[in-house]
Amino acid sequence: MPNFTDIILPIPLPKLFTYSITVLESKFLKKGMRVAVPFGKSKVYTGIVFSIHEDAPTAYEAKEIQQILDEQPVVNEKQLALWQWVASYYMCTLGDVMRAALPSAFILESETVISKNIVKAIDESILKDDEFLVYEALNHQSSLKIHDISNILDKKNVLPVIKRLIEKEAISVEEEIYEKYKPKLVRYVKLHSHFSTEKALHGLLDELSRAPKQREVVLTLFSISAKTKKPVKVSDLSNESGASSAVIKSLIDKDVLEEYHIQTDRVQYSGEETEDSKQLNNYQKTALVEIKESFKKQNITLLHGVTSSGKTEVYVKLIEDAINQGKQVLYLLPEIALTTQLVVRLQNYFGEKVAVFHSKYSSHERVEVWSHVLNNSERGQIVLGARSSVLLPFNNLGLVIVDEEHEQSFKQFDPAPRYHARDTAVVLANMYQAKTLLGSATPSLESYFNAKQNKYGFVEITQRYNNVLMPEIELVDIKDKHKRKLMKGHFSDRLIEEMTETLKLGHQIILFQNRRGFSPIVECNTCGHSPQCPNCDVSLTYHKYRNQLRCHYCGYATAMQISCLACGSQDLDSKGFGTEQIENEVKSLFPNYNVARMDLDTTRGKYGYEKIITALEQQEIDILVGTQMLTKGLDFRNIKLVGIMNADNMLNFPDFRAHERSFQLMLQVSGRAGRTDERGKVLIQTYNPYHNILQQVSTNNYVAMYNEQMNDRYNYKYPPIYKQIKITLKHKDFNRVETASIWLAKSLRQVFGDFVLGPESPPVARIRNQFHKNILIKIPKKQSLLKTKEAIIKINNSFQSIKDFRSVKIILNVDNF
Repeated sequence: MPNFTDIILPIPLPKLFTYSITVLESKFLKKGMRVAVPFGKSKVYTGIVFSIHEDAPTAYEAKEIQQILDEQPVVNEKQLALWQWVASYYMCTLGDVMRAALPSAFILESETVISKNIVKAIDESILKDDEFLVYEALNHQSSLKIHDISNILDKKNVLPVIKRLIEKEAISVEEEIYEKYKPKLVRYVKLHSHFSTEKALHGLLDELSRAPKQREVVLTLFSISAKTKKPVKVSDLSNESGASSAVIKSLIDKDVLEEYHIQTDRVQYSGEETEDSKQLNNYQKTALVEIKESFKKQNITLLHGVTSSGKTEVYVKLIEDAINQGKQVLYLLPEIALTTQLVVRLQNYFGEKVAVFHSKYSSHERVEVWSHVLNNSERGQIVLGARSSVLLPFNNLGLVIVDEEHEQSFKQFDPAPRYHARDTAVVLANMYQAKTLLGSATPSLESYFNAKQNKYGFVEITQRYNNVLMPEIELVDIKDKHKRKLMKGHFSDRLIEEMTETLKLGHQIILFQNRRGFSPIVECNTCGHSPQCPNCDVSLTYHKYRNQLRCHYCGYATAMQISCLACGSQDLDSKGFGTEQIENEVKSLFPNYNVARMDLDTTRGKYGYEKIITALEQQEIDILVGTQMLTKGLDFRNIKLVGIMNADNMLNFPDFRAHERSFQLMLQVSGRAGRTDERGKVLIQTYNPYHNILQQVSTNNYVAMYNEQMNDRYNYKYPPIYKQIKITLKHKDFNRVETASIWLAKSLRQVFGDFVLGPESPPVARIRNQFHKNILIKIPKKQSLLKTKEAIIKINNSFQSIKDFRSVKIILNVDNF
């Protein structure tokens, strides 16, 4: 009886692909192993075995798999079940989830290799110029890869040239698979076994008396071995003895030293002993008891603790309990910047049990964390990571903590799968019968609503640690300040006064402006023209430090213009302001203090966050200017004053969540102030100090904000009362996307009636030369979500079958928070 296997391939196609396998392979293969399989005419992909069966595919002839890449599964059963849930709930394919979940080093790629046809001699006169260049290069080199040929011809698309050479039988083409993950091997040395006796050793030292450097190396090796009782690295031996690697190599060549390699992790915990976790205060103890009680009745609990109430220490106690039971813990954070600060705290308590997993780590480092988690090793007991860590292959999960659960960074927007890590973590925990704790000072309306409906347990901490008062929040009316000419640039006299006093007392300051760059618009004062991005419908942002105009949507950049492109006038003016302009103004207002900036431009690179956060903690920075990166749960001990430069651009955003988000952002950034002994101060500059949200922020009144926003959500049928699915259509031809979106909306209305909104152009209607149209489907609580999705997929299939619409890209976004 022939055997077959269904394979998940890392491509966005809805079906699994069936391949034939031998009887022996069917006995060896297990669900979750990687195999290399041919696909199409010449592609080779890494796939994951999903099932093994005896049913031949009906639509096509099953190809054979090329090779088995693992001896044990790299993906476990529960993880595959989670992948299926993500694919079904967020309306994407298993291939999309596989590509997002697996570190790229696990996904082998095939590369096309071109070599000269040695069987047949070719008349070179029949070759065109570009073909001859490739053929000539193959005379000097046995094989070339596609990108080599691109470089030779200085062309991006070289496939037509290769095709012509194949037709003329001048070259042959094959696919070469290469394994991406390479274990890190560290070189060690030891004394050769010939010198194990004392007599042989004395003889060696006498012999080396004429080579003092080599003798020094051998003596240093003895002293390091005696001190550490551990294997000796070549690098340590070289540093300690002051000898070059050539001296050590000559000793290895002489068989005096023996070298060997040990595989090691790329990320190591370098601390010494771990310390005990801190004693909790009464409020934290009460919260901990209440959480444990809540876990007896509910699997999910929401912890609403004000900023600086010591939520992390409560988490640490729960992690200790889970680890003592031999369970794994997942600790989810919204921002890599937060991970940097927290990993040090957790490693102080748990040492090398803490593994970190996020996108700034290299592919090889992520493979190592993956292996630790899969094998349930001690090094993977606590996983601290950003949203992608929810897709790791846990074995024995006991606790999931989602810190700052309100953060929109937990939602993946592009590419698919467009999952929400918080909701996925809840499903993951449920699969393992584990407990989930959601923590925030400003919970999302969804989570607070679920707690009110008794779906989640609910625990509060209302006092800050050390009984420090919540920061004093003052609203500054800059409309009035402008009238009375009390503004210096973008700083009111009140803000300058408070900053001067804070700096005199030796405290630090955070200034928050949620726009990067120098200014969002450059405008000609003569004709009013402002430079636009050629690929998107947005004006270019001026970045002064590079003297560039940049688009924040597609990355297009051009040099700053000296004169207006429309009328030639040199009278150009910048409108609005970003973090860069604030930084410049602060430097001129306070020239004797250190000013730094934390935004996407200054935190590129693996250790970008770490450098700035460490400098602030060491008090090397007096004033830090930043975007919303600053708001996410960071703990700075010496910040006394927080200035919010302009509250209005957050409030007036065209989104039903704008008010909720503004409240969360402002309260979170305010929470960075006064976290130790003294009460902090927050100044919010605004043109409208009587706005409800600003009044609620100034009194730290979450419940008033919740009630007001929920009232709107009930009236206008928005989440959490109704679920919603957003459909985005994209195409470079405006008329085509317009026609397609009207057809799609009409078809959806026939099924869902008035619950379909749109099609509507978003605020930025063209990005990367693609026009966008949005359709929103609202789903009442009583309506089956599964049936709704089935209906949408059915309509989508009909849409794809229309010839004119096939080139229009459709993006389905479930729960587009």
